[in-house]
Amino acid sequence: MYKNSDFIYDAIFQLHQIADVVADVDSNRKEYDAIATINDIQFVVLSKPEIRTSNKGLVFGEIDDLKKKTKKPVVAIAKFIAADIAKELKEKGINYIDRAGNAYIKQGKLLLFVTGQKAEKPANFNQSRAFQESGIKLVFQLLTQPEDLQLSYRNLAGKTGIALGSVSIIMKELEYLKYLVKAKNKRYLKNKEQLLERWIIAFNDVLRPRIFKKRFRFPGKNNYSQWKSIGLDKVQGRNIWGGEPAAAILTNKLQPEIFSIYTNGIWQQLASSLKLIPDNDGDVEILSMFWKEDEETEKLNIVPPLIILAEIMSSGKERNIETAKLIIENELQHIKW
Repeated sequence: MYKNSDFIYDAIFQLHQIADVVADVDSNRKEYDAIATINDIQFVVLSKPEIRTSNKGLVFGEIDDLKKKTKKPVVAIAKFIAADIAKELKEKGINYIDRAGNAYIKQGKLLLFVTGQKAEKPANFNQSRAFQESGIKLVFQLLTQPEDLQLSYRNLAGKTGIALGSVSIIMKELEYLKYLVKAKNKRYLKNKEQLLERWIIAFNDVLRPRIFKKRFRFPGKNNYSQWKSIGLDKVQGRNIWGGEPAAAILTNKLQPEIFSIYTNGIWQQLASSLKLIPDNDGDVEILSMFWKEDEETEKLNIVPPLIILAEIMSSGKERNIETAKLIIENELQHIKW
């Protein structure tokens, strides 16, 4: 259910002013975020604080799901839509409006395209400590191991490698942001869908660039079709598949195009052992592990499903979005989507 419709009204008002259309919003709809009426055409609204590379896969997936649930056309409305994402939305034929009034609407005889309106990018979306490096690690632990919510701050610090003082601050921020509540001496996560989406954005924008080491390519073309036989376990340290290869192993539904490898060892030694060739445009990448493995993913030699989801969703590729839906349904049932 939509919780704060102010920016939807702002976006519709701006569109009305700029494009001289008759527009209105009804946000009192339990089944949808809102219904927007533009020149007598009703649109089901999908609302997002931001739409950018980090969460575009989520948005595309949710739009596809909405289209299956309603016969009405769908429009994405956001406070901010990155310019490159707006272009991609238009190319995909997805209706959108941002708070500044930039828009693409194509439905029947109605065609609107507004661009060049100055959009105010939210500067503080990930500024909270809960969505900086330490917070991302702690929220990851709480989302993947919900039973850890009941641990002492000291034990949480030990499991995540985060300073005790930081754990205390982050937990208080999660309470302030209404993602964490206390009841009868127990802690519970609240608004988990929103928390998950913010975590995915923060992981891709903040943490992943910091743990990324270098990009490479395999020494020969044959290695791309035989990637499963590459001996990651023969190199010193713990080396496992992430991203598309991990999704392929987990679901058996994907042929990887980008090969992500996570390691807790010396990444230069891993690259040398696999005879990887440095290439800034290569499709093999090495990253550092930041979590403690559980037995399930350890057996499969892949990163946890939540990291797989974050990585493949950020691509926005249709085949990855479909695979991500399988991961949500089969691996992340405890997070209500």
